[in-house]
Amino acid sequence: MDIENKTIIITGAARGLGAAMAKHLAKQKCKLGLIDLNKDDIAGTVEACSSLGAEAQAYAADVTNENDVGTAYRQIVSDLGPLHGSINNAGITKDGLLVKFKDGEFVKKMSLEDWQAVINVNLTGVFLCGREAAQLMIESGTKGVIINISSIARHGNFGQTNYSATKAGVQSMAVVWAKELSRYGIRVNAIAPGFINTEMVAGMPDNVKEKLAKMIPLGRIGEPEEVAQAAEFIFQNDYYSGRCIDLDGAQRM
Repeated sequence: MDIENKTIIITGAARGLGAAMAKHLAKQKCKLGLIDLNKDDIAGTVEACSSLGAEAQAYAADVTNENDVGTAYRQIVSDLGPLHGSINNAGITKDGLLVKFKDGEFVKKMSLEDWQAVINVNLTGVFLCGREAAQLMIESGTKGVIINISSIARHGNFGQTNYSATKAGVQSMAVVWAKELSRYGIRVNAIAPGFINTEMVAGMPDNVKEKLAKMIPLGRIGEPEEVAQAAEFIFQNDYYSGRCIDLDGAQRM
């Protein structure tokens, strides 16, 4: 797909991978509907994308809220034109052990609130956004692309019962959707990053980052731009569907 003048939605676009993918795709002169919880937080991403030649606008929405998602997606289509791409990137972490004991004594367990919060954003949010994107593409008769942002944690990561479950789920949903939506010319894929140098990782102590890098066969943490390149590949290759790009420097969990 040539994305020039095509409308693409990116959730969680205020920072991190969402902002990196927006800026990278902006170079192709696409039209970007950028979603995050707070519209003001997206201003920097919008400005950067606009300076690169893309038409970009900010929209506020809670991806866990069905009405918010429907309203935002349909407003973007009204403002920018038929939808050709949706990158379901918004996500959170609330890490913790399933149960924690110390010296044989119970200390704490992962709370239902922490479990549900991550499920709501990372899994239900992707479901709502993917469903809305598919409906809009089918209604307009456009051949489109949906990308779910998974994670290497989908294989199961210590201390991330909730996060790992959601990232396995969104990868599986991509496979199901690819099969269901192919008849409409819609391709669906996932990207599963490993450790990437986002704001969260950049803020870690240097010794922690060094330990992380040593766990990765390529010997370094990945860059957000490299994830953005994977998204561009998915858009460009019209035969790539129902698959997940593992972008982890050969690290396997």
